[in-house]
Amino acid sequence: CVRSVRRHRRKSKTAPSFYNSFVISPGISMNFKPLAAAAVLALTSLFQQVHADPQNIKLLVGFPPGGGTDAIARVLADKLREPLGANVVVENRAGAGGQLAAQALKAAPADGSVLFFSHDHTISILPQVVKNPGYNSLNDFIPVVGIATFANGIALAGGTPAKTFNEYIQWVREKGNGRGTIGVPAPASIPEFLVKVIAKKYNMDIQSAPYRGGAPLMADMLGNQVPAGLAGLNDFLENIHAGKFRMVAVIGDKRQAILPDVPTFAELGMSGFEDLAYYGFFAPAGTPKAVIDRYSEAIGKVIAQPDVRDRLTSMGITVVHMPPQRFASHVRTYTQHWEEIIRTNGFAAP
Repeated sequence: CVRSVRRHRRKSKTAPSFYNSFVISPGISMNFKPLAAAAVLALTSLFQQVHADPQNIKLLVGFPPGGGTDAIARVLADKLREPLGANVVVENRAGAGGQLAAQALKAAPADGSVLFFSHDHTISILPQVVKNPGYNSLNDFIPVVGIATFANGIALAGGTPAKTFNEYIQWVREKGNGRGTIGVPAPASIPEFLVKVIAKKYNMDIQSAPYRGGAPLMADMLGNQVPAGLAGLNDFLENIHAGKFRMVAVIGDKRQAILPDVPTFAELGMSGFEDLAYYGFFAPAGTPKAVIDRYSEAIGKVIAQPDVRDRLTSMGITVVHMPPQRFASHVRTYTQHWEEIIRTNGFAAP
């Protein structure tokens, strides 16, 4: 019996550790090292998808610094630093109505390190009027979260004598000589479509002058280089409050609370322009759902903060938190609405 115990002890010293192998039956064993390693890697990957905090998150913006879109993006980027535990760095890829930024998002890694802050023009409108925009919004991007809706409107420069929309139309009709030029922040945009609708309705020679964003348009209006502009309210508000511009009409099914004296286009007899545009965040296709949900939650908390909400509202937008599924549905519905308008009126990029 003693000899048997000693033999067992000698064998146990040379036998593999329990954690390395397990004897299932005499002559059969299983090595757990590869299985354990694979399990650790899988769990680590899942943990990183949910909790990864890139040192810097790049936030692409398709318009120049100083415009309305850029200003909103920078407010949010600054506030997102805390809930995300990472720096959110705005990178302006201005040009072609946001196409350059959208193309950059398509080429970005789908790991949450790059997001795109955009409005409806780049996502819903351009793919319908540009033959080869370099991206497909439905296939290449994932709606992360919608943060606001906003109205486009027409404003008159300080050197334009008209006080109302009807007075502006009369002034153009009587004076002519280039006074029918209306600046817009991008070609093939809703503002440009509206200019064409106005020209058609009043049977007048009113032309759009496309810019590369709202900031350069505002600069030319301040210098009275262009007598009127049609863009988002957030582009105009600072100069409206300063008494330098006069807003005379807005899109929407009702007047804007921030400009209650300004009539809607529907009130002026131009229906079909009631749907409000949107602002939101997008990620490359293939970004894990856990990452999308995490960003949506963080951004939702930021725009719920009273100081952020007040700041954004003062910029002329209506703050609305639209989580991923709701935002995706909103984008689809809005895109379909404008697809009908574009097809009916034969709009196309210049």
